[in-house]
Amino acid sequence: MAYTRIERLQNAMANSGFDGALIVSPENRLYFTQFPSSDGYLLVSAEKAVFVTDSRYVEAAEKKAVGCSVVLQTTDSTQLFELFSEMHVTRVAVEASRMNLAQYARICNTLEPMAVLADSTLDNLIAGLRSVKQPDEIEKIRAAQNIAEQAFSHICDFIKPGKTEREVSLELDFFMLHHGAEALSFETIAVSGENGSMPHGVPGDRKIQAGDFVTMDFGAVVDGYHSDMTRTVAVGQVSDRQKEVYNVVLSAQKALLSALRPGLPCSEADKVARDVIEQAGYGAYFGHAAGHGVGVEIHEFPNLSPRSKSVLTVGNVVTDEPGIYLPGEFGVRIEDMAYITPDGCENLTASPKELIIL
Repeated sequence: MAYTRIERLQNAMANSGFDGALIVSPENRLYFTQFPSSDGYLLVSAEKAVFVTDSRYVEAAEKKAVGCSVVLQTTDSTQLFELFSEMHVTRVAVEASRMNLAQYARICNTLEPMAVLADSTLDNLIAGLRSVKQPDEIEKIRAAQNIAEQAFSHICDFIKPGKTEREVSLELDFFMLHHGAEALSFETIAVSGENGSMPHGVPGDRKIQAGDFVTMDFGAVVDGYHSDMTRTVAVGQVSDRQKEVYNVVLSAQKALLSALRPGLPCSEADKVARDVIEQAGYGAYFGHAAGHGVGVEIHEFPNLSPRSKSVLTVGNVVTDEPGIYLPGEFGVRIEDMAYITPDGCENLTASPKELIIL
């Protein structure tokens, strides 16, 4: 039997210690209702779900929101209390990590005398549900990734000495938006030469020169789902040191891709890539995690990091993105997205990653 996302949440709530969930974040509202909105609340009990939204969205939500009834949001401060009361809810869990203290205080006041649970219980429950992608989610991620890969092919013909980092990033952005992306996954990174040693460097007016590495980290959004990829290309020629570093990163990236499978602790996944880089003598120059989940947000559970306590499971979509960053010299990062399958993983990224010299 196929369950809606809200039904999966209701099933997970059965032994959670609360009988109502209040979802306020745009990302989780989108995930559960499959309807994008900038305002509103989703109220969920064991038997019912109600999406409360304002007049800008209510008509469209009535037609498109999945698994819930739709109610027009009013200015009456008692609306949430009354709706939860009608749903026979007495203990409400909230998204503690997605609201500030003022929002929490306002909700507590609104729902009094109902108990409000504001620990990580609901956050963790939702993160676990979202981390296991359903087939329709995978297809949306594939579509977003396809646009990003078209953009990569295009940009390889665009990059040449004299182009600025900013021009490269804007060209990637325009191409993705022009070819079907509803938004960008994040602010596109395009850094060159010595700027490449900053993993999240901001594209500037530096002109690309012969002998540079150019690292580009970018992605597209389709139907609310993100893609994420990074490629480092060379311009003109490369030094032996650049080749060495590139090949170490590529070896680490491939080793991790080969290791990804259900049951693998995320900390062990990180270690697979990190060990390759450390054994080559560059361990001090790889400071970030080896990967992260991707879905309706660009960074989702689980994280492939040394501190993670999570274990990979079928349905996860995670990035594989080791890097080496030499201050004042250059940097290299290579990133694919992988879908965890019963037998291992499927690489959702088809773009070449052997060293490309433009």
